[in-house]
Amino acid sequence: MPSSTAVSVHPFHDEGRPLSGAEMMRANPYRPWPARITSMTELTATETLFEFRLVDERIREAFRHEPGQFVELSLFGVGEAPISISSSPTKEGFIELCVRRTGRFTERLHQMQCGEIVGIRGPFGRGFPIDTMRGHDVLLVAGGLGIAPLRSLINNIHDERSDFGKVTIIYGSKNPGEVMFRNQFEMWKHRKDFELHLTVDHGDETWDGEVGLVTKPFEHLEIDPANTFGVLCGPPIMYRFVVQEMRKKNIPYDRIYMSFERHMKCGVGKCGHCQVGHQYCCIDGPVFNYWEAKNIQGSM
Repeated sequence: MPSSTAVSVHPFHDEGRPLSGAEMMRANPYRPWPARITSMTELTATETLFEFRLVDERIREAFRHEPGQFVELSLFGVGEAPISISSSPTKEGFIELCVRRTGRFTERLHQMQCGEIVGIRGPFGRGFPIDTMRGHDVLLVAGGLGIAPLRSLINNIHDERSDFGKVTIIYGSKNPGEVMFRNQFEMWKHRKDFELHLTVDHGDETWDGEVGLVTKPFEHLEIDPANTFGVLCGPPIMYRFVVQEMRKKNIPYDRIYMSFERHMKCGVGKCGHCQVGHQYCCIDGPVFNYWEAKNIQGSM
């Protein structure tokens, strides 16, 4: 986790030794590092997957993240916004961010072209405890844009598949037109070591999957609660009902992990924009287990 102490960044230590990339990142967590847009993939009418490559080779090689962490993305002259990382830590050299077009900042980002420069600082926050999950079954539930941060975890599990037990993915969208990452879902659907359930609130003539809320697949889901971790991310209204279903399956409180979306601003616990009770989502989260979330003073 980068230090929250701001100091000026200089390419050399006092003794003249060049700074490593990791030292440069820790020296000033408020400094955005230039990154080039290297790919833009339209996922839906409003969501695009952006691939970025940090320009400085030392920073690019030093960048490491956990599934569930986020970065602060800067558009120079426009502003800055927190975006969850969608790429797996197993893939180095680039960073993928899935961004929904919703306002001035994201509209400008969607208008940019490959080759243009943005700023990235981070990664920030606490991610999903993937090392603790090793050797266990994992149940992942995403709703809407919540699939973006979970994709980092799913792809990490995919690349280290032998380290995990049964993997079940449930993804719900409002309608077929809002289903993201269709190509990856097609791949996961045909793998015997992934159990995939796709559902939409309202289907159409093109949809051959389940129709209903994201909780519907729980009706016929078989899990081993003593060996299962539950993970969820999506609209706030979804959390209550998915947690209820996980508890019906007897998954323990401290093995249900969720990612909270708050308006992180500084990323290092200084501005207070993401404070919930005595916790700061940018440093204490955005990932919490259900027991922690349930006991946050003044929590959602």
